[in-house]
Amino acid sequence: MDPFSQLILLISVVSFCTFQWLFHSLSPWASSRISPGFLKLTHKQKIEWNSRTVSTLHALLVGLFCLYILFFDEAVNQDPVWGDPTLVKINVSITTGYLISDLLLIFYYWRAIGDKFFVIHHLAALYAYYYVLGQGMLPYFANFRLLAEFSTPCVNQRWFFEVLGYPKVSKPNMANGVLMAAVFFLVRIAVMPVYYTRMCSVYGTEAFYRVSFGGRSAWIFSSICLDIMNVMWMHKIARGCYKVLRSSRRSKPESQENGKTD
Repeated sequence: MDPFSQLILLISVVSFCTFQWLFHSLSPWASSRISPGFLKLTHKQKIEWNSRTVSTLHALLVGLFCLYILFFDEAVNQDPVWGDPTLVKINVSITTGYLISDLLLIFYYWRAIGDKFFVIHHLAALYAYYYVLGQGMLPYFANFRLLAEFSTPCVNQRWFFEVLGYPKVSKPNMANGVLMAAVFFLVRIAVMPVYYTRMCSVYGTEAFYRVSFGGRSAWIFSSICLDIMNVMWMHKIARGCYKVLRSSRRSKPESQENGKTD
């Protein structure tokens, strides 16, 4: 194993250990001091709280690294299929450690956070990352997909508000809902034309056919399936956001009338 591959393996192991420590130690300690409501949660809710806290930290770390690569890594942007994958491999190795850590927690705390969808998602992601880490192919597209992580903090925050008892029409909940819909659209829907335009630009080229059949299949099939789900989720999020905003508008006149009668 060459020195860089050893480094990537080390990063994955350190990432795994770090996210385990964040889940078991830092999140419970920090959450109990930042949010008094954390102490009132049930055991199962605390497990999911810690899981979502770690998820948010991972999303911010990997997402920011992803943006840096997207804007400043010329090698990957110039050759999206076989460009120098050094930085992308580092970012993907961090995510790999997180995914393995999260899978372990899902299986261990299955009654609290077990979800077949997340298991399938994590395993599919790890399978795709094998081609990036093992063969260094498709770095641009692997990195581009990590942009979707920016929608994770808002999704988790919605759950935090819900478990803490915030009404759906409360200002913090509504602000987070609108932000969640906007960010989800930007990083998962609006970027689709850019992603598939880049994919079409390399389709049929020599670089494309140098990718193994398994790599091409995993890349194209997973991209299409994932974006079909993204469109479905976006539709659901948009409908939910519209309903909450509409209900909040209805509640304002009622509260004003009650104030006048008092």
